[in-house]
Amino acid sequence: MLTQVSIFIIAIAFAVLVIYLIKTLKAAQGSLDKVTQTLQEVQKTVDELSYEVKQTVRHANDITADVDHKLKQVEPVMESVKNLGEVLSEVTLAAKQASTALMTRLQKSRSTASSTSGTEKAIKSTGLNRPLTATERTVQSYNATYGEPASKSAKNWLGYVDIAAGVWQKMRQ
Repeated sequence: MLTQVSIFIIAIAFAVLVIYLIKTLKAAQGSLDKVTQTLQEVQKTVDELSYEVKQTVRHANDITADVDHKLKQVEPVMESVKNLGEVLSEVTLAAKQASTALMTRLQKSRSTASSTSGTEKAIKSTGLNRPLTATERTVQSYNATYGEPASKSAKNWLGYVDIAAGVWQKMRQ
């Protein structure tokens, strides 16, 4: 009888153990079902986000290609602006040099014209130290205004202008 009671207690203990194992396994199955559902939702969200990210990347690529195309179109204009700046700098430098040379020549011609004009030379060579007559003053004024040094510098100025125009024409071509 003792063996029968022992087997009966073991059977009851085994039944109780099986019941608790079933409850534990059902709880674990519920948790796994919830985890599976959560993973499916996460996968769905990732799929939606990956589609949006792909669309954003495509749009960014389109914008980059458009900007690159526009930059290539603007590049010759920027090169032309750079060349124009260099040409204007050179023209300005040439004009500055020409005007400096012209001013130097005009100052030299004025200083030589005012210090020794043709009429004064004639008076000094004759030894006369008298004031100039009206006619002599008119001739002196005419020589100072229309004399050879002034017309020579005017011709040189026109030559510089012709040279600058020729250089400009060649640079434009």
